[in-house]
Amino acid sequence: MINPKIVDYIFSSASIQRWNDYPRMIDLVELDKQAHKFIIAFFIAKLEDNINFTHLIEAGIFEFLRRVVVTDIRPDVFRKALQKKGNEINHWVIGKLEESLQDIDKGLFLQKFKEYLADDNMYKKERFVLKAASYLATKWEFGIVYQTSQFLNDIEEVKKEVDAEIEDYYELIGVRKIALNQKLAKIVDLSGRLRFQKRWAQTPRIPETSVLGHMLTVAIFGYFYSLKINACDKRIQNNFFVALFHDLPEALTRDIISPVKYSVDELADIIAEYEVSQIEDKIMPYVPMNLKKEFSYILGLDKNNIKDEFENKIIQNETITTVADMSQYNLDKYNPIDGKALKQCDKLSAFIEASLSISHGIKSKELISGKKQIMASLQEVQGVDFKAIATCIDEEFCTTGKTQTTMEL
Repeated sequence: MINPKIVDYIFSSASIQRWNDYPRMIDLVELDKQAHKFIIAFFIAKLEDNINFTHLIEAGIFEFLRRVVVTDIRPDVFRKALQKKGNEINHWVIGKLEESLQDIDKGLFLQKFKEYLADDNMYKKERFVLKAASYLATKWEFGIVYQTSQFLNDIEEVKKEVDAEIEDYYELIGVRKIALNQKLAKIVDLSGRLRFQKRWAQTPRIPETSVLGHMLTVAIFGYFYSLKINACDKRIQNNFFVALFHDLPEALTRDIISPVKYSVDELADIIAEYEVSQIEDKIMPYVPMNLKKEFSYILGLDKNNIKDEFENKIIQNETITTVADMSQYNLDKYNPIDGKALKQCDKLSAFIEASLSISHGIKSKELISGKKQIMASLQEVQGVDFKAIATCIDEEFCTTGKTQTTMEL
């Protein structure tokens, strides 16, 4: 179960400004930073031993939700505050989020969240990987801030502090590779650029979201969907990371809106073919060798180099197979991906982007028509009714006088 309030929390991170006491050439927001952090964490974790990726996902979402609640504290001040008043801050965070989270996974998600905040040793290695990824995402942002802040008298001191922090994470192979500007650094940079590409670029919208931030919202919805259907660990992990990376090629091709993509005969096929060539030329060469096969699967590539991340897939006898009914493959050995459901999560995220903006009074014809088209395409997948979820959200955000209701996910 998830309710509109937690959806509102998630999307509010698109309005939380980062580095807002420094001049910036673009807006830097928390949602984008968190998405970038998750991407970096994936690659760092894949180069380490004994990482539980379900725990990595959970810990990342827990940290994200805590940061969304504690919006007005600078990150460096926040870290110091946690050292001295951690219990009080965490208790306050739980108080803010408890009502929104109590029904997810029959209360188990909230219980794990409480345990995570209370016990610093829970998911200890996964926490460390996330801290390293958070630092690297922050350092990438600072590269933008530094360009526009060199006239400030303290900027060199800030730069020294940012540069020095990397030593805390040198034990991680992925951090060393990124710090030395090796191949993996290219992926970090490429994914970070997706914050420059705005969703619904043809119309004003509030809050404005980037392609990078959108990727994370779809991943979180994919995670909640996985909990709802009692997915096995590998299915949870695949669903999250397939969603997290589903728009990565748009760093090379730009975001092409669906009405344009599908209105011209064979244009979608041409774009898909170009995406695959760009992936092969400008993404896969920078992926660590031991990860290439798995990452191709996550990106939706098959043995014929045809890309479709939104198909239901399993791996059986080392062969990628498309299946209609995923329920009989809910075992780690099948490496399952709920592509059809993730497509619904993708559409749901787009619907919320439009619905939220309209609720804020920005209601262009593109948003109104787009919202209607998305609603008409939402379906039920394995007992989860995405149209009902969207309707519930729309009633909460766009209809006055409605009380908060809950929705199945």
